[in-house]
Amino acid sequence: MSATMSQPPSTSAGSSPPASTGKSSPTKGRAEVTSAPGKVKPKQKTTVILLVVVAAIAAAIAGYMYWRSLEAQKVPKGFARSSGRIEATEVDVATKMAGRILDELVDEGDLVTAGQVLAHMDVESLEAQRREAVSKLAMAKSAVDTAQSMLAQRQSEKEAAQSVVVQRETEYDLATKNLARAEELVKSGGMSKEDLDTRRAQLYSAKAAVSTAKANVASSDAAISTAKSQIITAEANVASAQATIERIQSDIDDSTLKAPRDGRVQYRIAQPGEVLNGGGKVLNMVDLADVYMTFFLPTEWAGRVQQGAEARLILDAAPQFVIPAKVTFVADVAQFTPKTVETAEERQKLTFRIKAHIDPELLKKYVRDVKTGLPGMAYVQLDPQVEWPANLQAKLPEPQSETPVSKEEVR
Repeated sequence: MSATMSQPPSTSAGSSPPASTGKSSPTKGRAEVTSAPGKVKPKQKTTVILLVVVAAIAAAIAGYMYWRSLEAQKVPKGFARSSGRIEATEVDVATKMAGRILDELVDEGDLVTAGQVLAHMDVESLEAQRREAVSKLAMAKSAVDTAQSMLAQRQSEKEAAQSVVVQRETEYDLATKNLARAEELVKSGGMSKEDLDTRRAQLYSAKAAVSTAKANVASSDAAISTAKSQIITAEANVASAQATIERIQSDIDDSTLKAPRDGRVQYRIAQPGEVLNGGGKVLNMVDLADVYMTFFLPTEWAGRVQQGAEARLILDAAPQFVIPAKVTFVADVAQFTPKTVETAEERQKLTFRIKAHIDPELLKKYVRDVKTGLPGMAYVQLDPQVEWPANLQAKLPEPQSETPVSKEEVR
């Protein structure tokens, strides 16, 4: 190409410049974009600074975590360590019989004490049954009174019958004597045979009267036995009615669900208004006096752990504190055991479950701070002669004050 083609055409001195069309020249637009190379806008500069800061923070966190992992791997001689999780004994508060939940007086996370009322079941039908049983008890007691009155009447009738027997025996004795005298008079001619026959008839009649009177006494004895039996039956009905009332009252009392021990409500399994079967779970709570950490140790360490050995627990959520504990359980059955264990390398894969409990008296001081489910690290003293290093000495926070604040103090 010639040099003249690269230069812009010249304009004569007297000629006017070409009129503007309102559109920017493409060449001019490109010159504006590419002008001032290397210059960064303010927004882009701020973004770059933020990215650099975030990257630096991430690198610092990663370095700290790596340092923590290296420190955690350092186990003092005479000790063993393993990761675990804080657990506590769980208790389900369930209804004894089928029914509808009337109300619940606690919520999840509430601390409760043994015997505290947690919920009520609807007992309207039980109250009706109890009123019915009370009425039956009154009827049974009335039947006892009636049977006792009947017994007294039968005993009086027996006494009367016995008196009649005495009277009839006296009449029989007199008739016997009269007959004997009549027989003597007949022999001497002092009495006719007709009078003798009359005396003999009177004797037979008196004898029959004695038998009848004795039969009445026997009948009175039978009536007394019947009355006594009626009393026993009535008293048994009274005892049955009382037992029914006690059973219904027990069911009513059991319908008031109470905390079986001190602890914290963990879940509300059912809500007011729901109908549950017998044994239906209403609440789930944890016993904060029975807190422990479960962890696993390999064979080389588990075989040296003694029952009651000292332990230290460090939670991930509070690594600055060291919680004292004691080993209360060492499993005698290995976990993840291979079917065939032949080499030492394979035997090292065996792990045994260990439980370390925290002292219940210590837990009482920190009852509001106890949280289950938190992961952490457990250290176990394998050799009682080796002292705990400084970083594993017991270190606990100040317990929260349980003293209630009065209105005067608030003012």
